[in-house]
Amino acid sequence: MNRTIAIGAAAVALAALLIGYSFLGSAPKTTPADGISVSFATDWKAQAEHGGFYQALAMGFYKQAGLNVTIRQGGPGVNVPQLLATGTVEFGMGSNSFIPYNIVEAGAGSKAVMASFQKDPQVLITHPRDDVNSIADMRGKPIMVSDATISAFWQWLKAKYQFDDNQIRKYTFNVAPFLADPNAIQQGYLSSEPYTIEKVAGFKPKIFLLSDSGYPGYGAFILASDKLISEKPEIVQAFVDASIKGWVSYLYGDPTLGNALIKADNPEMTDDLLAHGIEVMKEYGIVDSGDTLTKGIGAMSDARWEEFFTTISAAGVFSKDLDMHAAYTLDFVNKGVGLDLKKELTGN
Repeated sequence: MNRTIAIGAAAVALAALLIGYSFLGSAPKTTPADGISVSFATDWKAQAEHGGFYQALAMGFYKQAGLNVTIRQGGPGVNVPQLLATGTVEFGMGSNSFIPYNIVEAGAGSKAVMASFQKDPQVLITHPRDDVNSIADMRGKPIMVSDATISAFWQWLKAKYQFDDNQIRKYTFNVAPFLADPNAIQQGYLSSEPYTIEKVAGFKPKIFLLSDSGYPGYGAFILASDKLISEKPEIVQAFVDASIKGWVSYLYGDPTLGNALIKADNPEMTDDLLAHGIEVMKEYGIVDSGDTLTKGIGAMSDARWEEFFTTISAAGVFSKDLDMHAAYTLDFVNKGVGLDLKKELTGN
């Protein structure tokens, strides 16, 4: 999946793209029969990592919340922050913790209101080998990373594990170089490259999830404009609450209806890929772990945001003078939404 390239390009171009646009905010339209019409732009083509939103739509959770939601799937040419800034959509998906700070830096007037992922699904991948059993063991070894990654989580790896830019080898989202070299190390996305490697090469690669080694970033944010948050907070709350219920239903209930909508938007998605995506999200606690166990899916904390910003700004990615609290708000999460539904579906 090439979302990392798309994210990097969007971040670099965001400020320039906003030149010439006045901030239009969001103006949801009311359709009495169906509720308030809002659009939600995802960060990539429809997949299991968007499953909670499609499930919320399919199960009628948005409709029950008084919303008529349209999901607009993303792709390599979609710039979600721009769509938000120009009022084209009311809500958008931010892939990782860099996105909200890019928005603040560009003065684009949106922020994170919910983190669907407690763990960013970025991984480092090796062949089965005895000399690499942790990310720390990769120090000094060549690693294939994309250009966009160099200004993103690579900076955390340098700060946390003393990685060096001399280790960088170019990753072009083709696993062939990795398969040809038993000593190769490359970046990946938890549900994507490891699955492809196993299917193509017939062996299970070793996976090192950055979040399980201390990487503090969240993922799969719901972003909303400052204007919508200020003027129509009830719409934001309704969308967040229904999305949380969608994620609970998708992970712990029957995902068939949500998957049907995913496949309708993205015919490349197969039942096997979707089942694998759900499996790894549950196995690794991507959506539901840590704070979410008591506060509900979507939870965020000031401490996590501060840890991320302090580390990344110290590495020079963002100015230390940037207002780190302008990137997010906790007003719409941490309320225990979905915990009763989870108990009903799982029995505990």
